[in-house]
Amino acid sequence: MLTWLSVRDLAIVEALELEPSPGLNIITGETGAGKSILVSALQLALGARARADVVRSGADRAEVQAAFDLDQSPALRERVEALLDAPAEELVIRRVVKAEGRSRAWVNGVLVPVGTLADLVHGVIDICSQHEHDQLADPGSHLRFLDAFAEVAQEASSMAESWATLKQAQDALDALAARIRDRTEREALVRMQLEEIDAVDPTQGEEESLEDELGRLAHADRLRSAAGQAEEALYAGEDAAGSRLARVGRQMQGVAGVDPALDELVARLDEVRTAVEELGRDLGRYGRGVVHDPRRLAVVEERLGALRRLTRRFGGTPERLLAHRDALRAELEAFDSLEDQLDRLEADRHRAHDRAAASARTLSAARREAAASLGRDITTQLADLGMGDARVEVDLARRERRPEHPEVDGARLGPHGIDRAELLIAPNRGEPPRPLHRIASGGELSRSLLAIKQVLAARAPRGLYVFDEVDTGVGGAVAEAIGRKLADIARHQQVLCITHQPQIAAYGASHWHVRKVRGDERTSSLLTRLDDGGRQDELARMLGGMEVTDAAHAAARDLLARAALTAGGET
Repeated sequence: MLTWLSVRDLAIVEALELEPSPGLNIITGETGAGKSILVSALQLALGARARADVVRSGADRAEVQAAFDLDQSPALRERVEALLDAPAEELVIRRVVKAEGRSRAWVNGVLVPVGTLADLVHGVIDICSQHEHDQLADPGSHLRFLDAFAEVAQEASSMAESWATLKQAQDALDALAARIRDRTEREALVRMQLEEIDAVDPTQGEEESLEDELGRLAHADRLRSAAGQAEEALYAGEDAAGSRLARVGRQMQGVAGVDPALDELVARLDEVRTAVEELGRDLGRYGRGVVHDPRRLAVVEERLGALRRLTRRFGGTPERLLAHRDALRAELEAFDSLEDQLDRLEADRHRAHDRAAASARTLSAARREAAASLGRDITTQLADLGMGDARVEVDLARRERRPEHPEVDGARLGPHGIDRAELLIAPNRGEPPRPLHRIASGGELSRSLLAIKQVLAARAPRGLYVFDEVDTGVGGAVAEAIGRKLADIARHQQVLCITHQPQIAAYGASHWHVRKVRGDERTSSLLTRLDDGGRQDELARMLGGMEVTDAAHAAARDLLARAALTAGGET
């Protein structure tokens, strides 16, 4: 339920606030005063596309805030709490539209994408206006009307879930079938690549090892010469470093007994000599081990070249090359199991189709049981709205088959089952029923939509219905009948109705008046909640036009009394 609406700098509105009551809220005022701007504000709060021209001239931004009580909206509460990951007693939406066209949205103080806002509040407000007749032109809407009347939300949800499972199974099957169709070409490519890699047969760390060996073979003479010279200088030469250190050590041994503190240094000198001599011997062994082998050098160069070519082509690095070979081997093995996978996926799709078919049949049966009753109930409501000779029927038929689409009992299967529905109307007695949107006038479409809403009011989830001048083209007794219908809908739903008809306005539980306020340089809208006296004055104005007479006031009092009596007698 909407508890508060605040509008700032939107179109001609500078600032206004609305705190609607739970029942029927009436909004009246002269043409152009800004009544429908409230509807535009609500649409912005619902995530509608924002245009820069909605910002009031001279302002840098327009702002709409709307608060909703979540006590009687458990589904909405669940969505809000899931989005915010926190408990929520109410939903507060803030939408800001900048003069340059950019807009932002907040939910309970948290910045969210506008698309997320639209998904969150989908279905919270049902807006019906003289410009919304495309609902009656779309058979998809008619099927939703029927489902709401039949109260098959659980069956429809089961149908949607089973269809999603079927679609997923079919997609997996199609993807595998495509792999099988492309198997010959792909398998040949995999085998060719694998044979090319296996012909070289790289091993882990081989390329790095060969690069080290290549360096030794290519510089064998230099390495052997350098190592020999080092051995000569450190150990084998006549004046090698080891010999000189030995002489120094003997000299130090001669004086070691003079000062005990020198013993440690003499010992360290001996360790250095030993290390230098061992290093010289090791270098000599290394140098003698280096062999100049042109044949081995050619073999290493050829092998390393082959490895590098493979690495560049298939991996980029030796590790990726080996990983690519493993993946090719796994893919080749998988080709042998494709037929088994195909059998499993076909079985999965068959089971998913059986479940979807069962859901579709259950849903279709419930719709057929409810279709005739829906037509009769709408017909009854239209009779009260001045269309007593009209007869409405619900044409429920199977969806036409199409190639490559799943079928159930010869009908095309989809996320909403196998049915299509269309509202047909015979406006006059003796005429055959025809599609509603083709033969009904704008006023008749408005009344038909109102009749549908009344039939569904008690069954639909608790929310807000907005009726924007759906009374266009009617008056007198029909307008009063519309008022009674709106009051009846308001027993189950919160209703906001913008009207020019006093017969409708008389039924409001709350009455709001919008008027233009002309300042020195600007015109703006002012929204006022009327008390009992104000309501009578406004109805008298609506009845009397430019001159409000005593007779108009008397007629207004009569309308209010009759509406109160009728509303009090509703059951």
